[in-house]
Amino acid sequence: MSVFESFRRKIIDYLMSEKPFPEIPLCDFDRLLYEIRPSDVLLVEGRTRISEFTKSVTQSPWSHAVLYIGRLHEIEHPILRQKIKDFYNGEPTEQLVIESLLGSGTIVSPLTRYEKEHIRICRPKGIARSDAQKVIAYAINQLGYEYDVRQILDLWRFFLPWKIFPRRWRSSLFKENNRSTRQICSSLIAEAFQEIHFPILPIIKYNADKDMQLNPKNSKLYTPKDFDYSPFFEIIKYPIFELNESALYHQLPWEKNK
Repeated sequence: MSVFESFRRKIIDYLMSEKPFPEIPLCDFDRLLYEIRPSDVLLVEGRTRISEFTKSVTQSPWSHAVLYIGRLHEIEHPILRQKIKDFYNGEPTEQLVIESLLGSGTIVSPLTRYEKEHIRICRPKGIARSDAQKVIAYAINQLGYEYDVRQILDLWRFFLPWKIFPRRWRSSLFKENNRSTRQICSSLIAEAFQEIHFPILPIIKYNADKDMQLNPKNSKLYTPKDFDYSPFFEIIKYPIFELNESALYHQLPWEKNK
């Protein structure tokens, strides 16, 4: 390993080092496993150093987004199923997600990786089954792509106020909405939904005839919070306490004298 690669690895390990899990998670993960559907976007709060910086820069509690693709048998196309097998050698009944991670690139992971995290589901409203499979297919075909370090640095710089950093320092990366063979988590998922023309936060314009037209936002400008903010995704939460009955929260086990 070269000196540069060794230094790079140390930086990545530092940024990806995690704080301990919360003693008791806020989410009912068992219910989430049961209720989640293929093509759902899962938002993760995150516990790494890079997560904390991302949350601070984007002013959001969410630092990471993953795409749920289901179990192996739920992927309809045999070629895509084989590609999953090439990148993941776990149990065929495992519930899987696709994600882009610093130091790992675009990979397949078990959903149980996020069992103790603070998470929520963003579900594309009214998506057709065939289109859900196309979204998943797009993500599967990005497996093996490297993580786009330059894009994440430029994205951070894009969100920092111009009063602190001069306008000329703003990245030129976003002038063109070109696809590349490098990804970050949110742009990967945004591109997958743009492939089927599913809106996330489209740019709305009117033409000369006063007809509404939608234009896709640059996929490189998406962050995890945009799936939370989008009116075209349902926000689904599974807390550890269900508050279905009237004023049930009064019966929660609050510590006394608080």
